[in-house]
Amino acid sequence: MDRNEAKEKILALRAEVEEHSRRYYDKDAPTISDFEYDKLIHTLMALEDEFPEFRTPDSPTQKVGGHVGSKFSPVRHEVPLESLMDVFSYEELFAFGERVDGAVGGAKTFDVEPKIDGLSIAVEYRDGKFYRGATRGDGQTGEDVTENLRTIRSLPKELKNAPERIIVRGEVYMAKETFQELNARFEVEGKPLLANPRNGAAGSLRQKDPKIAAERKLDLIVYNIQLATREYKTHTETLDALAEMGFDVVPYKLYDNIRDCVEQIRWIGENRDQFKYEMDGAVIKVNDLAQRTLLGSTTKVPRWAVAYKYPPEEKQSRVTDIVVQVGRTGVLTPKAIVEPIRLAGTTVSNATLHNQDFID
Repeated sequence: MDRNEAKEKILALRAEVEEHSRRYYDKDAPTISDFEYDKLIHTLMALEDEFPEFRTPDSPTQKVGGHVGSKFSPVRHEVPLESLMDVFSYEELFAFGERVDGAVGGAKTFDVEPKIDGLSIAVEYRDGKFYRGATRGDGQTGEDVTENLRTIRSLPKELKNAPERIIVRGEVYMAKETFQELNARFEVEGKPLLANPRNGAAGSLRQKDPKIAAERKLDLIVYNIQLATREYKTHTETLDALAEMGFDVVPYKLYDNIRDCVEQIRWIGENRDQFKYEMDGAVIKVNDLAQRTLLGSTTKVPRWAVAYKYPPEEKQSRVTDIVVQVGRTGVLTPKAIVEPIRLAGTTVSNATLHNQDFID
């Protein structure tokens, strides 16, 4: 590929990624899967690496998340809420391990956690009491969603044995069971269905009326201390401390080398249906916090962690009938009846044909 072709391809990819990013982060209405979106980003990054003269600060590869909406007050993050570098193969994972070894000497441990598919937030506590919460936004500035967060029962309002001040990063999610119950109700009531649990959570949390967030039965799980007036040496030490404070904390397993991490990555992928939340990958992190400091970050991602992304689960079935359901308000919704199949932890026996793009 010559320079002119590369430049045209990069510009086209940027426009495509920006449009999908706007739909995902700002509208909570994606039109492609997370896996397809991540692949677009991956392709764009590879092209910009090959032709660095076309990489500019406004490229989506150099930015985090979405924009900051105008419905809520802005909150400046004291510690940026970074994104993660995605890897799609074990070879890429091992290359990450080699980069870490090349940058930092000595023994290392890595922890592996499921990557929950929800809305990333930062929650702050002062003197052990919940003070404020904000969305990730663009990584530097988020939206103040404190009142909506107060409606989440799994968010502790007061911590046990907490530092004087602490900011914790976590994920607001909608449990798979809750998602299914809400869509079943919306279908009967003739309301638009939620696209997936992640968008159900994001759309609910970003409503001005806290009652909507309360009705959606959202949950919070945490996975990182952003800032604390207390010293910790390892990441897993912080996770154990967060659990003792009263948080629902992401599960983890610790390994002495990067290659052994594959065991847990595979296990998480094969047992996704056992978790109450949706996930789209596994996160692999350097455990030692001093080593993390030495590794540092790029303009967008930390050099001490990657996200291994699973391909979307797909299975074939057969459409046996199409029926039309009448909602409470008289709205007609066509529904495909399919031979039952186990998919993403759920037995699927019908599919609502409410999206013309999906039908086409």
